[in-house]
Amino acid sequence: MKRLLTQFVAMILGVYGVTLRMTCRVHLHHDKRDEVTQKGYRFVFGAGHAYQIAGLVSADPGTGAMVSRSRDGGMVVPMLKWCGHVAIRGSSGTGKKGGGPALQALIKHVNAGNTAMLAFDGPRGPRGQVQRGLAMLALKTNSAVFFALAIPSRRLILRKTWDRFQIPLPFSRIDVYFSEPIAIAPQETLEQFQGRLQLAWDRLELRYDPSEAAPTPKTNLSDQKSAA
Repeated sequence: MKRLLTQFVAMILGVYGVTLRMTCRVHLHHDKRDEVTQKGYRFVFGAGHAYQIAGLVSADPGTGAMVSRSRDGGMVVPMLKWCGHVAIRGSSGTGKKGGGPALQALIKHVNAGNTAMLAFDGPRGPRGQVQRGLAMLALKTNSAVFFALAIPSRRLILRKTWDRFQIPLPFSRIDVYFSEPIAIAPQETLEQFQGRLQLAWDRLELRYDPSEAAPTPKTNLSDQKSAA
């Protein structure tokens, strides 16, 4: 019975994903991907776990996305496939949930000439905290990172979930705001790079979705606003 229920939910999610892709209008802002490509870099996308459905609906076909090996993750796979994306099972961490092998598979996907999107704070947060996996993905693929903040004009926000997960509604306008491209600098440590990524995401969300952005310390607020 549980298996049948899982398959039914997976089918519904697949139809939902295709419906979003067919009915939602996507508008891109500050898209500098061509500039990065001309400089000889690959690029990968980082997105908050809460925004990943709208982000994947907006993404180009063939984008690789990491999906948890949990039952819930399994239900998302058909939606990704029906939208033309590549599901890579695991998490961005390491250990029993397959984060290490999954990250290696994502690296291989990008090095083969494809792009990828990583929910950088998944699968359990803390919300908005850039985990090590995104920095590793960029380093191992010689890629610049674009944060992509995809905001639907009509959305449900599950406020009791750890990430305040967002469900875009059909016939929405999805505005996708890109950060500046961020590449690891010579002599920069992975931890320093991760810190710069964190600052870039905080600025992006604070500017374009302030009602959902994490509280910002008063000592940093003025700096973030002036730099955004």
